Formats: sequence, C-alpha cells, structure tokens
Amino acid sequence: MADATFDIVSKVDQMEADNALHQAQKEVAQRYDFKNVGASIEQSGEKVLIKANSEERAKAILEVYEAKLIKRGISLRSLDAGEPFASGKEFRIETSMKAGIDSENAKKINKIIRDEAPKSVKSQTQGDEVRVSSKSRDDLQATMALLKGKDLEVALQFVNFR
Repeated sequence: MADATFDIVSKVDQMEADNALHQAQKEVAQRYDFKNVGASIEQSGEKVLIKANSEERAKAILEVYEAKLIKRGISLRSLDAGEPFASGKEFRIETSMKAGIDSENAKKINKIIRDEAPKSVKSQTQGDEVRVSSKSRDDLQATMALLKGKDLEVALQFVNFR
C-alpha cells in the first residue's frame, strides 16, 4: 500500500483579501469619526496603505481592516502590519499579506513532527510548503491536530490529503 500524504501550506485567498479591503474602504468612508480627517485605506501594489491624521485613527482603521479579514475567514497571522510612522502631516501604516512557509518556520514544523508526531510520520520541505507522509491516515490526522494546537507565526492550511 502506498503512503498517504498531505501538504502543509500557508496561502491567502486573494479575492477574499480584496473583498475585505473593499469592505474596510466602505466603512472608513461612511464612519463619522473618519470624516474630514484624511483617513483612507488603499491598495498600492502588493501592500495596503493606511493613512490618517493621527496615530490613533490609523490604528483604528487597521482594526477595521483586521475585523473585515476575520469576517472573510483570513487569519491575522497572514497579515504583516508595520508600526505607524509619520509622513508629513499624516500617519501611515503599511501592511502586506504573508504567503508561503519560510525556511525558518518549515524547520520548526519539521521539528515538531519529528519530536511529537507518531513515529511512522515523515516530513520534508518542498519549496514554500511541507509534505507529510505516513502509512497510516490516522497518524496523519493526529499530526494535523497536533499542528493546529501549536502556536506558530504562520497560518497553516492542509491540502492534497491522499
């Protein structure tokens, strides 16, 4: 019998992220506390740029954006938000979406699987994803549960379960 496998990836559905951005833009445009203060949230290339006339308002717009992402099913671990910085008379926050598992997090995942998962489970890094294989599907499901319980810096999805 062939080994059962699955892949661990970290991806963001770009359409859902765009929808969350558009919803946040609507809310910022309609909310009374953001009127006439230069508050905006817009996409510039791969980044989302938040602008406001004070640091507190910029953080409030970021909270609105985060709430819309959560509503759309996107983990905040995928959001890489910088600190507010002054740019002329306004404050800005640059955010971007993290996609893929970097080598440092892949090493952590492999170490967790090697140390704590059932002994029949093997893992290897393939680019920006981790392939996990075992003879037993039950062991693979136990490994999924183990990784869901861990507090890693990346949002994990499990795909290609065969």
